[in-house]
Amino acid sequence: MTAVRQRVVGDGGSAGCVPRSPRATGVVQRPRRDPESAADARELVAAMTLTPSGQSSASVYETARLVTLAPWLTHHAERIGHLLATQGPDGAWGGPQGYALVPTLSATEALLTALRRGDAVRPGEARAAERLVGAVDAGLRFLHARLTAPTGPALPDLPATDLTVPALVGSLNAHLDALRVDPLPGLTPWLGARALPLPAGMDGTRLDRVRALLAAGRPLPEKLLHALEVAGPAAHRAVGVRPVGPGTVGASPAATAAWLGKPDSGVGAAEAVAYLEEVARRHGGPVPCATGITVFERAWALSTMSRAGMALPVPPRLLAGLVATVGPAGTPTAPGLPPDADTTAVTLYALARLGRSVTPESLWGYDTGEHFCTWQGEDGASVTTNAHVLDAFGWHRTYRAPSDARLAEVVRRLTGWLIDRQRPDGRWSDRWHASPYYATSCATLALTGYGPGPGAAQAVARAAGWVLAGQRADGSWGRWGGTVEETAYAVQTLCAAGPAAPAGVRPALGRARRYLATMEGRDGEPALWHDKDLYRPDVIVRAAVCAARHLVRARFGGDVTEEAAIRTTPLISVA
Repeated sequence: MTAVRQRVVGDGGSAGCVPRSPRATGVVQRPRRDPESAADARELVAAMTLTPSGQSSASVYETARLVTLAPWLTHHAERIGHLLATQGPDGAWGGPQGYALVPTLSATEALLTALRRGDAVRPGEARAAERLVGAVDAGLRFLHARLTAPTGPALPDLPATDLTVPALVGSLNAHLDALRVDPLPGLTPWLGARALPLPAGMDGTRLDRVRALLAAGRPLPEKLLHALEVAGPAAHRAVGVRPVGPGTVGASPAATAAWLGKPDSGVGAAEAVAYLEEVARRHGGPVPCATGITVFERAWALSTMSRAGMALPVPPRLLAGLVATVGPAGTPTAPGLPPDADTTAVTLYALARLGRSVTPESLWGYDTGEHFCTWQGEDGASVTTNAHVLDAFGWHRTYRAPSDARLAEVVRRLTGWLIDRQRPDGRWSDRWHASPYYATSCATLALTGYGPGPGAAQAVARAAGWVLAGQRADGSWGRWGGTVEETAYAVQTLCAAGPAAPAGVRPALGRARRYLATMEGRDGEPALWHDKDLYRPDVIVRAAVCAARHLVRARFGGDVTEEAAIRTTPLISVA
């Protein structure tokens, strides 16, 4: 297992924080031995092994869809209780700004469905209906104000938003129509309300096409199965759709419940019921947006930690399992989803770093000639997907095929594409994460490691300057407030920049080190990753934090004076 415990240096993964040799030598160096990092690595590898389906935060959107679609499923009352407990004082659910719309639509519709069905919150709980009415009323007030305002926060680029929003608005308007015929106490002010409109610039055209396809008995593109619930009744036992793997449709509890309907003896029903019950029990009622995320979790966590120079005691069986997922079209994030370039690239890169290099041939199917699409037919393009593709191709070119002209060309092309998409202030942003610190870290690491020419170095310097200027007084970074996760990405960016970083990096990393040491688990652990609503892949985030802590420990190793200063500097609390 020597290959598992080594890392190839000179790829920019930890420049400026861990010594590295020139890329041209191809020197292989054992990672820095750090007892704390070794303990972190053992803990995270154990977590991946003991919970093979992956760990992800509960989703308000997905949990609410199960309240509506599967009241028979175990822990139904707990799902309702979770929605009641997570509603904000303004009546909304979910993240800040435009991130609140989808989960608030879903939760409000679900609680109104439960109220009209007469569902109990918990056995024996008094005033259950009153609590439901209050939550529904507050949710409707928030939605009415948001959707009828002349201006409002822009909707983020979440997957399937142009399907989920029209579907949920339509369902809520149907409820409001029904209330005019059969009013409920406490909701009478809504009897004369106008129908909720769709957000400006959005219509139901794509949703209508999806429903028409299913009504005609025609198959949907595989990527749309993740949001099959938007099809309404047409989702039930849709033609050509069957549960796969552990019994999932589209790797989504909501899509699976929509396909299943009521449990019966039909083909695939028993597997779907088992999948839903297992997911519901794992979280005590609430459910994540996607599960199981085995490949996604393992690929991201292992590539992040190995790139930072952490020694990883990875069981051979785990690595063999990752190798087995790479097919001619690449690797899917989870069973029920199609292969995609992002998961494929990160999986290939993780395997390469851990001594199990697999040819990147499967990535060429995603080449558009300009950039790499996440999947065929993607609307728009992803910065982080293309950064990860640059990692995979760049590693293979550097260490396996240095004279391959095709690899040289694609590395140059992806480098230029990433540079062209950098914002004037030095940041990058992306469709798979709410924070620009994640996208900036991905692009910086790829360009530092494999981007040829002075343009890449200049882009990295701009990125490091933007990151350095954004540090908060308590040593953290964050889009809306300081978080441990975003601070980890900022640390990785500054370390990767190395000599290209502006002055002031060392004290900034010292402040970041104290923040990471004192605030992990105390920052609210916000969900920042994009799915149908925001989610938090726990092991992946913990791996990023462990990697950042490893990098700053390597930077300050042996500097007793500075270490003492870091320990004694008061931690500033920022509201």
